[in-house]
Amino acid sequence: MTWREAVSVAQREDRHSLVRAGPRARAWTAWALGQLSDPANAAVDPPLIPVPLPEFQGIDFFLKDETAHPTGSLKHRLAHALFLHALCNGDLHEGSTVIEASSGSTAISEAWFAAKLGLRFIAVVPQRTASAKVAAIEALGGEILFAGPKEDISRIAKRVARETGGHFMDQFSNAATVTDWRGANNIAETLFAQMREQRSVVPSWIVVGAGTGGTSTTIGRYIRFKTEYARTRLCVVDPEGSAFFRAYASGDWTMTGCTSRVVEGIGRNRVEPSFNPALVDQMISVTDAGSVAGTHWLEDRVGRRFGPSTGTNLIGALMLAQAMHRRGETGSIVTLGCDDGDRYATTIYDYPWLAAAEIDVASWYEVLERLGKHGFPEALMVDANLMH
Repeated sequence: MTWREAVSVAQREDRHSLVRAGPRARAWTAWALGQLSDPANAAVDPPLIPVPLPEFQGIDFFLKDETAHPTGSLKHRLAHALFLHALCNGDLHEGSTVIEASSGSTAISEAWFAAKLGLRFIAVVPQRTASAKVAAIEALGGEILFAGPKEDISRIAKRVARETGGHFMDQFSNAATVTDWRGANNIAETLFAQMREQRSVVPSWIVVGAGTGGTSTTIGRYIRFKTEYARTRLCVVDPEGSAFFRAYASGDWTMTGCTSRVVEGIGRNRVEPSFNPALVDQMISVTDAGSVAGTHWLEDRVGRRFGPSTGTNLIGALMLAQAMHRRGETGSIVTLGCDDGDRYATTIYDYPWLAAAEIDVASWYEVLERLGKHGFPEALMVDANLMH
């Protein structure tokens, strides 16, 4: 039964009910929830990609390929959860306008779901958002509002929601709320299930970035909920200048920072409500040049291009691998492949662009090539715990 057929049935029961709480609205919500539960639209179970790491024998390294989702990134899970929550919470109705503040990937995923439900979608994005991401949002029917370098995208999104009478999804505030961290096929549950087939069943470390903080909070809660994974530690990597690392290192959660000019999707100018530092065992700050070099190194190792936030993850994971190796430890490290590198073909994979942006990838890449013999110089390891 289509939702229009369901509405017709509901209206026969109550011809005068056109309000949001009436049969027509309930019928549309039921139809919309059916769309989201369709296996073709829900999150898939992305594969684990083994990353060869001969530099550190006895340490297995895996990349969970989140680009396998229908919208091509880790944010598909979050967008799905945000839409489910908004529907069940009575925030979305037939004809609603959906607004989101995003650097691109969440907006792409939300635009995709909005199109599935026939809803208008408006994305407020930073001006420097990769052009391929902007094009992807627009191709899905989404509308774009650009925010200037010093403008707060969330503040603009709230204003647009007021002006349009729409619903601001607010991923930064709601990411940790809308996700069922106990299971329900969340990222932690699928990751640990896949690791049961590996030599090191329980990972020593899981490495993720923080944009909303939702992914790190979901994984951190799951690790504590499932006591069999008590040995697994959670590391959050952060682009240089971001508020998350500054606040974690200082203990001052009012600390502010800036977003990266290169790494999209993680790093913020303030600590977001969904980020829970109590669940984080370690944080590492990674330079923009390091993040970009990490993506190029990873392409050479696995033959795939990923976005710069994956490069940030990779550098943090390699630093942990080096620390484990020096302590004589063995085990496994798992991180995330967040989005596809094709979205950054004109930026981090374009050498003239890198030169114009004065991003010295060559020096960092040389460090990665000589990792087995020389390791990371202490000047690059922005985390006191890793220096010893």
